[in-house]
Formats: sequence, C-alpha cells, structure tokens
Amino acid sequence: MEAFFDNKTNIINARICTVLDEAVMYSLQTKFEFQGRVRTVLRDENPIPGSSSPVVGAINWKDKSFEVHGQKRKYDDLRRTAGTLFHKTRFWRWSPTRKEYEFSYTHEEWKATIEDGKTIAGRFDVPFRPHLFSKSKPPVIHLTSTALDEDEVFLLLVFIYEEVKRQEKTNTSMPGGTGGW
Repeated sequence: MEAFFDNKTNIINARICTVLDEAVMYSLQTKFEFQGRVRTVLRDENPIPGSSSPVVGAINWKDKSFEVHGQKRKYDDLRRTAGTLFHKTRFWRWSPTRKEYEFSYTHEEWKATIEDGKTIAGRFDVPFRPHLFSKSKPPVIHLTSTALDEDEVFLLLVFIYEEVKRQEKTNTSMPGGTGGW
C-alpha cells in the first residue's frame, strides 16, 4: 500500500488517499480541548458491508492509549526503548503473538523494520519544512504486504504518533501541539 496525506501541514486532521487513483482510504480527525489533543480517530472510508462502525483505530492522547478495532491498550504495554541517550531505538508490538517493529527516523523518513532491522515493514516519508518558492511534498506512507496482513491500523497509528511527538520536540512554538509545522 502506498498512500499520501492530503493535509500537508497537519497529519492528525487529514485524509489518507491512495497514490494510484487518489481514492480516500482513511480519514483522521482530532478533538482538541483547552490543554491540547484529546483523541485522534482513524475512520475507514470504505468499510466492509455489515461492519458496526467505520472507526478502526484511535490515539487517546490524554489517557495514553491506542485503540485498534475496539481493543484498547496503554502505550507502556505496547512500546519499549533501547539504546543510548543520543540514539534511542523504539520498539512497538500490539500483542505478544504479533511481530515487534523497530521504528527509526532518519533523513525525513520514519522506518518500521522487523527481524532485527533486516526486513522493512513500512516507511513514512515526511517533508522537512514547507518551501518558500516551491510546493512541498505531502507525507507518504508505504506499507508492505506483511504489515498489511497483520498490523495495518496499528502501524498507521504508531507512525502518526511518532511523527506528532517528533514535531512537538522540534517545533516548540506551537501551543497545544496542533500537530503541524
């Protein structure tokens, strides 16, 4: 799967569209309160007939949890970090029976790998900053068939979470963490 975010400056309030025909696959909507983000909801725009709800995932910013297909789990149960002070590696796993993904950020790209960094499960290309004299590229997400089979929604949520947290650290002038440059 290769898709792009239609809102270049705010990935937590955007639609995720396929690169091939620009069809909308998912939409993201974030609820804000006075002190910042409360909840980001991921909706399937093409739900399976007979499904009860188009909401397939959510990031609960206040209670620090993810929801995937109705199951809710805390961040601390899903992630671990390893490495040194200057080079930390993030590991995410939805459940003990699933694969563990290693997330790293280099050169405007998040990368999720499995099997000790040998197999790429997904990439999330994020443009550095808007350009003054040219159009900036939209964020693009690539997920392999291995990732799509098991953890598509979970990986989408983790990529979004990691990028929002990275933007918060690099752009301290944004009060309330609106999630955009």
